[in-house]
Amino acid sequence: MIVPSIDLQNGHAVQLVGGKERAIDAGDPRPIAEKFGRVGEIAVIDLDAAMGTSSNEETIRDLLKIAPCRVGGGIRSVDRAIEWLDAGARQVILGTAATPEVLRELPRERVIAAVDSRDGEVVDKGWTNATGAGLEDKVRELREFVGGFLVTFVEIEGRMTGLPIERVERVVELAGNARVTVAGGVKSAEDIGAADKVGADAQVGMSLYSGAMSLGAGFCAPLTSDRADGLWPTVVVDELGVCLGLVYSNLESVETALESGRGVYWSRSRGGLWEKGATSGDTQELVRLEVDCDRDALRATVRQAGSFCHTGTRSCFESSATSIGARGLGELERTIRARLQAAPAGSYTRRLVTEPGLLRAKLMEEAGELAEAGTSDDAAWEAADVVYFALTKAVSAGARLEDIERHLDGRALKVTRRKGDAKAPPPASDGGAS
Repeated sequence: MIVPSIDLQNGHAVQLVGGKERAIDAGDPRPIAEKFGRVGEIAVIDLDAAMGTSSNEETIRDLLKIAPCRVGGGIRSVDRAIEWLDAGARQVILGTAATPEVLRELPRERVIAAVDSRDGEVVDKGWTNATGAGLEDKVRELREFVGGFLVTFVEIEGRMTGLPIERVERVVELAGNARVTVAGGVKSAEDIGAADKVGADAQVGMSLYSGAMSLGAGFCAPLTSDRADGLWPTVVVDELGVCLGLVYSNLESVETALESGRGVYWSRSRGGLWEKGATSGDTQELVRLEVDCDRDALRATVRQAGSFCHTGTRSCFESSATSIGARGLGELERTIRARLQAAPAGSYTRRLVTEPGLLRAKLMEEAGELAEAGTSDDAAWEAADVVYFALTKAVSAGARLEDIERHLDGRALKVTRRKGDAKAPPPASDGGAS
């Protein structure tokens, strides 16, 4: 699959040729990360940190909030690697620091070893120093310590001459169960498709920034279809993963969706593009597109406004006689949000945010009752109360359920763990007056 790359210099997204000559300055990387993140994980490389001149740390921390990122550049110690993993990086990319001694101190699945080679020889120090070590020997040495490799073919980096697929296949074979990502030379979607067939991902920069290849073409390169019309079945889910319905996509619709950030599909009845909500107002914001394991179907995660189904229900499956309709935390969030915006008469949810102190008091009350629950049924009942009041507080402050999930997912990525001890209670008042 494609791994779009954002290389940073002085806070800007740039593209270099041969690691030296700046060919493209794409400016603010934040909107680029928002777009690239629609196809999954992106690579963020701090060129300034790698060269030891400065750091783009603040910018990278912003990008981690926008898209799932693997982070590299200037990570030369265990402590620095853990800092980035704790900050939310899915993986860290280590170059010269990728030694068995360092890698043993890090979670294997969260580390990528960057191996830069020129004509099969490993180079370092900004690609200026020939180490004498062979690319294949380095992969053999490190494969048991890392979850992945980033192999850059320096002699063709930034030149869009095409991937040397036979060399890629050899590295994949040597890497064992460590996933290989290759960089350098990608010029077309065909390169990405060819890499995928031999079991590698392709990190892409220059061809995307120069316009030689669209993000949609790169994303769709590994896809196949067994349908006569060549379409890809696309399962549409909301941001909580709840299925809304089934549609169909092709290259044109995927390209349009990724560029616009909207839910755009291919209409089989009209034989053309179909933007969800363009006439009804029930629009979709595209969060991301994902490919299934067989490369013949897609999942589109969207933020759905209003109904998805033409019958007026949120999901196409709610029309079934056996369906009990929308439910769960997502429906609770939508109900709370609706009542805060236009509450019916006597709405308790509205009272909670308009009467000072009421919501805080209920949160503390219900949390105490949950702490004292003795049976599984009591615990479930009291937990439901706590969830309702907690979600009301979060929504009234402008947060979404997906924001809460994002924080939970981020905590799961942390390597450094807090002790988790309870905070000391405030000192009791003696009731006296001074």
